[in-house]
Amino acid sequence: MKIIRTIRALQLWRARQSSRNVHLGFVPTMGAFHAGHQSLMQRARRSCGTVVVSIFVNPLQFGPTEDLDEYPRPRQTDLALCRQAGVDVVFVPSRKDFYPPGFQTSVTVGVLTRPWEGAHRRTHFQGVTTVVAKLLNLVKPHRAFLGQKDYQQCCILNQMVTDLGQGVNMVMCPTIRESDGLALSSRNGYLSSSARRTAPVLYQALNMGASSIREGETSIKRIETVMQAHIRKTSNAKIDYLAVCHTETLEPLNHTRKKMVLLGAVRLGKVRLIDNVIVNTPV
Repeated sequence: MKIIRTIRALQLWRARQSSRNVHLGFVPTMGAFHAGHQSLMQRARRSCGTVVVSIFVNPLQFGPTEDLDEYPRPRQTDLALCRQAGVDVVFVPSRKDFYPPGFQTSVTVGVLTRPWEGAHRRTHFQGVTTVVAKLLNLVKPHRAFLGQKDYQQCCILNQMVTDLGQGVNMVMCPTIRESDGLALSSRNGYLSSSARRTAPVLYQALNMGASSIREGETSIKRIETVMQAHIRKTSNAKIDYLAVCHTETLEPLNHTRKKMVLLGAVRLGKVRLIDNVIVNTPV
């Protein structure tokens, strides 16, 4: 496994790959790997001749009150997991090299970034689109692999590569969960023991909403009420949003349709959890 630490070295490596005609897969990450990250690497390994993983804790996607300095950085463990997954190249740039003095460019996607997570973390998605656009320009992959847990982010990045004509196939991979249903996240480690016991309530609520739809409920208001009621009756979690949305535009729906996505976010103390469930019906 090759470890590349500078943009210039990555550019030189990528230039040498042009003559090899090998399908290149890319997994952009901030490190602190769990089984969800490993599943993305394994998916890339199965379908691509060369796999590149980036590890970069991107300051642009953290708000002023968020956990940039505390974000876990177990670098040697992460590199070992990359080797185990059969990754070919790991790109580990420094912040100064990636965003040198004078850096002033940003990439902004419009409507998709405004609701849901965008309403609660106003600068977050601009940071995500900027870093991923730059990484895609450097790595020039054929496919990039993303986790469904960050469903809105997947939609935004797919819109970005389409709008910019970057020619990358963005592959959304299923969410990996703990045995009790909690979606894996690097931030789950911040949960207290009592909050951890409560945390599956979000996924439970989303599944209850999905079950209501599959059983024939057509009222969006009643579906959302079912989800809200479960969380309020079984936990002290603060609901940021629970919504039934169009799978591509992310607009809240007025009535059920053949395919929908249920989006949710709650807070347990200082920890914020997000999750989603895609629902297909015969409607």
